[in-house]
Amino acid sequence: MPGKALILVENLSVPFDRRVWQESTTLRDAGWEVHVICPQGTKRDTEPEAVIDGVRIHRYPLTAATGGPAGYLQEYGSALWHTFRLARKIGPVDVVHACNPPDLLFLVARMLKRRGAKFVFDQHDLVPELYLSRFDRGKDLLYRGVCALERATYRAADVVIATNESYRDVALTRGGKRPEDVFVVRSAPVVDRFRQVPPKPELKRGKPNMLCYLGVMGPQDGVDYALRALAKLRDDLGRTDWHAVFVGSGDAFDAMVALSKDLHLDDQVEFTGRIPDADLVRCLSTADICLAPDPLNPLNDVSTMNKIMEYMAMSRPIVSFDLREARVSAGGAAVYAPANDELEFAKLTARLMDDPAERKRMGELGAERVAGPLSWANSAQALLAAYAATGR
Repeated sequence: MPGKALILVENLSVPFDRRVWQESTTLRDAGWEVHVICPQGTKRDTEPEAVIDGVRIHRYPLTAATGGPAGYLQEYGSALWHTFRLARKIGPVDVVHACNPPDLLFLVARMLKRRGAKFVFDQHDLVPELYLSRFDRGKDLLYRGVCALERATYRAADVVIATNESYRDVALTRGGKRPEDVFVVRSAPVVDRFRQVPPKPELKRGKPNMLCYLGVMGPQDGVDYALRALAKLRDDLGRTDWHAVFVGSGDAFDAMVALSKDLHLDDQVEFTGRIPDADLVRCLSTADICLAPDPLNPLNDVSTMNKIMEYMAMSRPIVSFDLREARVSAGGAAVYAPANDELEFAKLTARLMDDPAERKRMGELGAERVAGPLSWANSAQALLAAYAATGR
């Protein structure tokens, strides 16, 4: 029977976090009273308290970490304190649903379990792999610490939600969970948000081809690979018939702008930062090719990239590195360069620039995948099955 659910998320504000918002509204529609604890945004989601479409959101102030692991320890410590504070204010719940990173929210869940709650662990990231991919420190003491926190989270969880089959395998093997307690709830784009509009030719800056990157710009996201590939597209392949737009932000944003200048790409590469949805949709509707330059590393190979799903929702063809879960998501809607091979990435981009019929075919295939097997409707059913498995 539906009851009172509390969703904990530290990584993004809500409803800006689209996956958490989809989960919240799905539960609401199924009759649950839904509360969310999350950080405040900087330009949006700034109110400490809000009720949006029936979902009660409780936000706390948080300064995002910069630099190395020490900054993240400070960020996570502050977030954990505020989450405890707000959870006590909300009171007893039937299900506590914690979204990582970090793998510290099980401490709040454990407190609520003592009051009768069931714990659903929504594993957005494999934090040990994230640590290895983001920080060049190897399997040091901090790595062993994040592994221990992940194990503790798995032990505390009654049910685990995985974003794909690779993550599910980790929950079964490394986490020791029973198959009947692990559910795959894939992230899916919000269809109403990603609808094509008439292209805006002036965004191409007079070039016949527009390339687009959409997403977070962190050290592991591969924007540097994309920029070096574009430099090779120009210098090695002699192609200047393109303009590239990079949409999004992150703690590597300034470094990527600087790298673009160092590569003398200023006149062909534009960084917009985060932009309103209407501008984003116009940009994607105008783009001829979308870029997924996530390099091969322990995290990216097994992670589902939101940008790929969103490109497909907009019927855009994709150039990607050859990663396991990228192929699962995109299938024939993308072409795949050997992992981290920037010149091959550039060559595949050039090939698609010269083949509009193939671009159209790939875009239509991607849109069919998002509307069919990868749709949120399927994920919503898996989410409700996961909640049913808690016994509530």
